[in-house]
Amino acid sequence: MKLFTYEHCPFCVRARMIFGLKNTPFELAIIMEGDVETPTRMVGRKVVPILQKEDGSFMPESMDIVHYVDSQKAPQIANQPVDSAIEAWCKSASGVVFKLAVPRFTEGEFAELATQSARQAFRQREEKAFGDLSALLAETPALIRDVEQKLAELETLLPTDETVSTTDFILFPILRSLTIVKGIHYGPRVSEYLHRVAAAAQINLLTAQAR
Repeated sequence: MKLFTYEHCPFCVRARMIFGLKNTPFELAIIMEGDVETPTRMVGRKVVPILQKEDGSFMPESMDIVHYVDSQKAPQIANQPVDSAIEAWCKSASGVVFKLAVPRFTEGEFAELATQSARQAFRQREEKAFGDLSALLAETPALIRDVEQKLAELETLLPTDETVSTTDFILFPILRSLTIVKGIHYGPRVSEYLHRVAAAAQINLLTAQAR
């Protein structure tokens, strides 16, 4: 199987996680930002991630990919309902998380941004969604205070059971995105969770290029 992704993208992280968690071999391919033709040829629109299955057919949508790969080899790990409390936390926290992460994504060292035109296309796309990214960077101290309050709430929500489940495909990509932000304090349970799931899923955190 071949997985077409962006390195920064949380939805792509979901799809990559299932391969790492199940030790399923695959080929990782990067689609450049601004490349409309490649994904459109595969699935009819500009979207990532995209899975090319063994038979050559293409599948978009991160959780569809997760469930497909999960079904190929027992035991299945993404077949339980999502924890409703953590799902609610993700919805309430994602706004501030991505106000912090997105401006830094546009400056990051990612393969999909390897050309000036790709980086410019990405920045323009994100400015349409988030507004002035420089202004968001200027709000960093206040946004960090807000996100640390949300992280403190998450400390009490994380289960003591360390079994990976469907919920982790929702939560981990959001937290991994946040690791590109320098100076955030994580509580002990959130910090342990981040590093444990990253290791199990064979996904790098973004702390090496935090800014």
